[in-house]
Amino acid sequence: MSSPNDDSITKYGKSNCSNSGLKNVGDYRRRKRKSFIKKTVRKQRDFKQYFFVIRELTKREIKRKYARSVLGILWSVLSPLLFMIIMSLIFSTMFRKNIENFPVYYIIGQTIWTLFSTATNTSMSAIVDNKSLLIKSKLPKQTFIISRVYTALVNFLYTCIALVAVMLFFRIQPTVYTLLFPIPVVLCLIFSLGISYILSTIYVYFGDVKHLYSVFLTMLMFLSAIFYPLESLSGLMQRVVGNNPVYIFVHCARDCLLNGVLSDGSVWIKMIIWSFTMLIIGIIVYKSKENDIMQRL
Repeated sequence: MSSPNDDSITKYGKSNCSNSGLKNVGDYRRRKRKSFIKKTVRKQRDFKQYFFVIRELTKREIKRKYARSVLGILWSVLSPLLFMIIMSLIFSTMFRKNIENFPVYYIIGQTIWTLFSTATNTSMSAIVDNKSLLIKSKLPKQTFIISRVYTALVNFLYTCIALVAVMLFFRIQPTVYTLLFPIPVVLCLIFSLGISYILSTIYVYFGDVKHLYSVFLTMLMFLSAIFYPLESLSGLMQRVVGNNPVYIFVHCARDCLLNGVLSDGSVWIKMIIWSFTMLIIGIIVYKSKENDIMQRL
């Protein structure tokens, strides 16, 4: 039979253990909260440094591209305008019945095409071109790939000045769907980034891919309905061009800016599937060879 003193000691012990347990739980939660905050701050700091490097690399690429040019980056505005004038003189009479406002039709397609082709073509040699920086610094190799895609975006934004000017000249009225134009642009960038991962990885092992890709780009441009209507094709070729991912981006951009309508749901689904599927494939290819790349350089 236990005494009253024994009961009080037992109760005190249980109470003390309970308080000690609660204190330990509280300490653990505080430590976990502090650790989470530190990790978040570190990630934000790393992201800022990462973006700063990409921005500086982009500035370097733009300066290098227009180093010997008097007009500099203004060529990003003038070039699409000159191409539009030439192509309009050649093809506007040919497709007069099929395409209304051919110059606007063409410059929208050319702008999206240039974004894609520039991003992928320049990113191909991003790792090899920055070999010395990769050896000297601890920068992630993908930084240089992303910087080339980002440079293509900067050039695209300057090209949009020419696009807006042409739309104003031909009195194309903006609609609520004009606000959707950035979506196909972003999806095109994601698609381009995925291809850039693949091309930059292959280029490390096989430099001739650059020449093969230039031929492929030429073929792809003619299959993207940049300067002709899809309806002018028939049968198999119409289906091939209609399912070309670059044409899908171009078609959606034209619906947003020129036609003032919302593209079919199937178009949006195709754009999303193409973009993120290619990005995932690109990352998988790049990651599978990431450790071997430095040994090959």
